[in-house]
Formats: sequence, C-alpha cells, structure tokens
Amino acid sequence: MTDYQDDIIAIRALKERNGASWDAIDPESVARMRAQNRFRTGLEIAQYTADIMRRDMTEYDADSSVYTQSLGVWHGFIGQQKLISIKKHLKSTNKRYLYLSGWMVAALRSEFGPLPDQSMHEKTAVPALIEELYTFLRQADARELDLLFTRLDDARAAGDETAVEFIQSQIDNYETHVVPIIADIDAGFGNPEATYLLAKKMIEAGACAIQIENQVSDEKQCGHQDGKVTVPHEDFIAKLTAVRYAFLELGIDNGVIVARTDSLGAGLTQKLAVTNEPGDLGDQYNAFLDVEEISESQLGNGDVVIKRDGKLLRPKRLASNLYQFRPGTGEARCVLDCITSLRNGADLLWIETEKPHVDQIAGMVDAIREEIPNAKLVYNNSPSFNWTLNFRQQAYDQLAQEGKDVSAYDRGDLMSVEYDDTELARLADEKIRTFQRDGSARAGIFHHLITLPTYHTAALSTDDLAKGYFGDEGMLAYVKGVQRREIREGIATVKHQNMAGSDIGDNHKEYFAGEAALKAGGKDNTMNQFN
Repeated sequence: MTDYQDDIIAIRALKERNGASWDAIDPESVARMRAQNRFRTGLEIAQYTADIMRRDMTEYDADSSVYTQSLGVWHGFIGQQKLISIKKHLKSTNKRYLYLSGWMVAALRSEFGPLPDQSMHEKTAVPALIEELYTFLRQADARELDLLFTRLDDARAAGDETAVEFIQSQIDNYETHVVPIIADIDAGFGNPEATYLLAKKMIEAGACAIQIENQVSDEKQCGHQDGKVTVPHEDFIAKLTAVRYAFLELGIDNGVIVARTDSLGAGLTQKLAVTNEPGDLGDQYNAFLDVEEISESQLGNGDVVIKRDGKLLRPKRLASNLYQFRPGTGEARCVLDCITSLRNGADLLWIETEKPHVDQIAGMVDAIREEIPNAKLVYNNSPSFNWTLNFRQQAYDQLAQEGKDVSAYDRGDLMSVEYDDTELARLADEKIRTFQRDGSARAGIFHHLITLPTYHTAALSTDDLAKGYFGDEGMLAYVKGVQRREIREGIATVKHQNMAGSDIGDNHKEYFAGEAALKAGGKDNTMNQFN
C-alpha cells in the first residue's frame, strides 16, 4: 500500500462520514492534490533535506567518490529549471543540491539595485529567496505529477492495464525536486543575536545548511576581493553557537553549519583577541599579528601593546584602526580556524582560496585532519578564478617538471587562442574536468559548488539572443537559437503555459466544478502546436 492509495482510502472513509454534503469530493483528486503538496511548511523541508545531507556526509566518509555538487541560483525559476534538467538528464537528484549565494542576492535581489558583496543588501532578501526557491521546486513536483496523473487517466480510458501499472509505480516512487540548499548568511549581518534571528528565518523558509564566514560583519568583503578583515575565534564561535541554537529551537536537531574561513586572503583583523594565559586560543590568534618589539620608553601616545614572554610587542596598526597579520601566515591561520570551528559546533568547512589547486587545498586539509580525522570541505569552484589560465599554468609546470620541452609556450600568456589545440591545453582541460573528483579524493571536498554560474549563463544567453535578434538574423535568432532547441532537446519551458501551471489549474477547475469547468487547455490553445 502506498501513501497515494492510503490517502484515497482515508478520504473515501471521511467522505462517507460527512454524508451527502461531500458528494462533490472525489477521494482520488484529494490524494493527487496531497501528493502534489508533499511539503506543507519550510520546516518540513528543512528536516527532510537535513536528513539527506547527513546521509550524504556519512556516505562520503565511507567513500570519497560519492561527493555532492550544486550550482548557485538567484531566482526560484532558475533553481527549478536546474532541478528539472538534472532529473531529465541524470534521472535522479541524488547528491545534487542548490547553493544560495550572498553575492547574487546582493547583485540581483536587493531593492537598492545591484550592490557589491559587502552585506549591504536587506537581510530579509535571503530567507525570501530560500522560500521562493522551494516554492518553485514544489511547483515542479506538482507539474510533473500532474502530467503523470493525466497519463494515468489516459491509460485507464484506453484499458491499457500494463501502462496503468507502470505509471502508478512512477507515482508511488516519485522523486521530488526538493533538494538541500546551502544558504549563505555572509558574516551574520550583525552581532550574534542578529545572526540567530536571521538564521531562524532562513531555517523556517527551508534551509537545512547555513554557511557563515569569519569576517567582520560591518567590513565584509567578497571572498575574492582585497581588504578582508577577520574576527577573533571567540567572536566567530558565538555566531556558530547562535546558528545552532536557531536550529535546535526550531526542532531541526541535525541542521548543518558550514564554517567558512577567509583567513587565506585576509591580512587584517579589527581587534586583538582576549587572552588569559599563554597558548590559549586568543594568544594563538594574536601570535599571527605583525608586531615589533619595543621598550617601555618607546611607547607612543595611544599605543596598544602585547606582553609575551616578558617582551613588549606593538602590533602594526593601520590608519583605519585595523591590525595587520604577518605575511605568509594565511594557511596556518586557516588550519587553526577550521580546527577551532569543528571543535565548536561546525559540521563542514569552507576554505576560500585564491586559486583552484588540489595540492594547496590538500595541504591544509591534511593538517586539519591530524586533529579532526573526518573533516570535510565545501569548496567554491569560483567564477572569480581564471580556470583556463590557472590550469594551463599548472599543466606547464607539470610538463616542465617531467622534463618536457615547454619552450613553445609563454607561461605568462597561456590564455592565447593559439594554444587551444596543444598538448598543454588538452592536459589542462583534463585537469579541469577531473578537478572535482580529484579534490574530493585527495583534499576532503565533500561538496563542490559554483557560487554564481547562472549569473554568467543568463548574461551569455541573453547576449547571444540580443546579438542575433537585433541584428541581421531577426526572428530567426529566437527560433533557431531558442525555440527549435527547446523542442528538439525536450526543454519543459517550450510549453510555457504548462510550466506556469495552466494545466494544473484546468484539472483543479474540473475537481471543483466538474463538467461545468471552463478550461484554458482546449483545442484552440496554441500550446497544442508543441504536442
């Protein structure tokens, strides 16, 4: 017995108890509507997807080849189409998530208009986008199930019992489009109380995984820009704890916290850490500061000094009142950040790097795993990297180390199209192709994401259409470049009325009004041209 059949039986019994006043109610129609609305609240989604992530994390611990992936999306429709495509091409959403990028919320979803990635956008835009994404994913379920129900009715009408049994099994074993979202809360948008309040809104909207970074909230910068400022560990731990409290208050006891460190590219701190004894966490943080030893007589007006091992040390303080770390300490600070985060409530790590290099990432993960053996990363396969140049340089270095002749290549100009059909370019592309697999096997990367790919794909596809449509191709640019491909490649949006729910609405009209229903999908509907 399936949920679908159970619902039919339960509603049939309920209908009998309510007598003639319920004569218009069809139990199977109710069962269909319930199947199309499996998730009734964001918290149900958060719990369902948290269970998925925890299962995936356990499976990765046993086998690093089963890593997970996502693409960043900035609108519910984009997320929906991504999951529809995954189900169409790969037949399953298993190990595929969505990523909600703070960068794209700032750039595309703020009422102020496009903003830099500096936590300047409305914090409410983040939970609003989570809710929007899940609204569109749930609608994708409703639409696909509606198509199955229509096929089931047609098979029944044709008396084809084999088709009826097959379609019914598809309904009974239906895989939802609803998948985990890893949602970016930036640096927490304020103090720990602000972080807690926003985290609650995000979880209530459906987020099972919240990613938070160790930058200063009011000085937050994009992870691939200069001027990043980190906070002492105790400050960050307070925000990790605030997020955990939010999960626990809402009953999502296995919610996932992703602790991101920007220390590799952050050369500044806003304040010195509190330290009570040598070697404690605050002392370790301060030990990375760029300092100069001074005597008491050298103290200047307003100087801040640290006493360590009987010496007076003056940290280098900038005109901005920020303190500077010693150059070359980034990787060591990342390792300490990650170990500390995992020991204080984080579940996954995110190390923001300046380039995609497996060995560099692996070096830090190896050090972390000396303390936390099952440490795992979420890694940003960022569009801010020049992937072609980075990997051609890595290929160049490999060939040189192998004693190959690289005199035909200019290492500083490897983006040149003249290298596209060379051994070096083919080697580089193969390294790019296997980067995620290699990174998961060697560097502990559980989840690979691209933060803002759909920002770039939207721009690129729009540029292609505009170039042709407003140029000599005219309408052919749309027909050849868009509609004809939609038809031939089975893209659901070619029937845009159906995609927007018109057929679902027609079926509801029939549930509600029977034969008197006025439907939109009759013979004169031009969408019939795409059948």
